[in-house]
Amino acid sequence: MKLPFCKYHGAGNDFIIIDNLSGQYELTSFQISALCHRRFGIGADGLMLLERADAPWNYSMAFFNLDGTSGTMCGNGGRCLVAFANHLGINKHSFTAVDGAHQAYVIENKDNYSRVKLQLNNVDGIKPYQKDYYIVDTGSMHLVCFVPDVKAVDIATEGPYWRHHKDFGKKGINVNFVEILDTGCLFVRTFERGVEDETWACGTGSTAAAIAASVHTGTGLNHWHIQTKGGNLEVSFQKNDNAFTEVFLTGGAVRVFEGVMEI
Repeated sequence: MKLPFCKYHGAGNDFIIIDNLSGQYELTSFQISALCHRRFGIGADGLMLLERADAPWNYSMAFFNLDGTSGTMCGNGGRCLVAFANHLGINKHSFTAVDGAHQAYVIENKDNYSRVKLQLNNVDGIKPYQKDYYIVDTGSMHLVCFVPDVKAVDIATEGPYWRHHKDFGKKGINVNFVEILDTGCLFVRTFERGVEDETWACGTGSTAAAIAASVHTGTGLNHWHIQTKGGNLEVSFQKNDNAFTEVFLTGGAVRVFEGVMEI
């Protein structure tokens, strides 16, 4: 079978995206894993299918991890899917995902670059875990660890340790190491479930880090600039007591290339 695809990235977090509005493609976990393989396939942190949705939604997002398993919400993936849908001529972006409904806006579009603002679900509080560590659910479960020097963290060791820690059950958790660079500015590095490695950026992880930082610093800041290995993101929200609403993740989504793969 010939499979048309596009390759996108959001701050270096890269994805294979397939137009499945017709419903003709049913991929196995083995096929998805093979497509995402960086030596023997296209190479990506994950794969998404753009699929039909019932009114009033414009489309739906089916997200799969690099290992072929169904994934939880992916913020950068969602932004890239919106850019892909926009490229196909879809200009309204209310869509459903595994964690519910989302609204997004293309606020800049030029050549292969789009700037996308994606609304994530409300966050009903964060849970302190231990000193300088917090648990935040932004559509995916995240452990946020504040450290003095994020570049010095041995993520190849520390990431798997916390990702599989018994406190987080069989599913485990995504792990974010965060350095506060300045007022309203963070550097975030993330070890992701499903990828089982550090990714160059994580949208839901960056959002979790910003929300945790607003509590951790005691400033209550609701707009954060996020630096990652792959680029910059912005996170904004409204805070009311321990609840966070109007949560938005904003950043670039780049169409890298498109092609056809024989599977």
